[in-house]
Amino acid sequence: MRYREYWRVSLCAMVFAGFLASTAAFAQEARQLAKGQTLYLPIYSHMAYGNLGKSGKASQVLLSALVSIRNTDGKRPIRILSARYYDTNGKLLSERVPTPTVIPPYGTLELFVELNDASGGSGANFIVKWDADQLVNPPLLESLHANMDGGKAVIFMTQSVPLTE
Repeated sequence: MRYREYWRVSLCAMVFAGFLASTAAFAQEARQLAKGQTLYLPIYSHMAYGNLGKSGKASQVLLSALVSIRNTDGKRPIRILSARYYDTNGKLLSERVPTPTVIPPYGTLELFVELNDASGGSGANFIVKWDADQLVNPPLLESLHANMDGGKAVIFMTQSVPLTE
């Protein structure tokens, strides 16, 4: 492995380990049982970085997003009723779960926003509605954002928050 490639891979591994450690505290919080919720998940189609250029704008890097909806209940399934993807301005871009989808105990449903899909912007989000026939452990909803092009790696995670209806 070339020296430069070794450091790139090492840096990616260190960044990823840091994010795993920082999200462990969130995962350890006890959450109340529920029969359904609406969850808000922030998504970044791109992010700004660096200094402002002559145009007055910062540089941008495109990001893919792997959305992971994890059933944390070991005995009962949950149903994902919808997963609506909105842009920065709150405009509905798409429904990613057009018909209710059952996730078995400890199962996962994955949704993906491609690297070349910048339509959401830096303030994009998913609104995910789920329900269950009886009280269950609420699902864990996260998104892993990544761009590993050109010898650079940008990797970070976001987690959902429940909305009050």
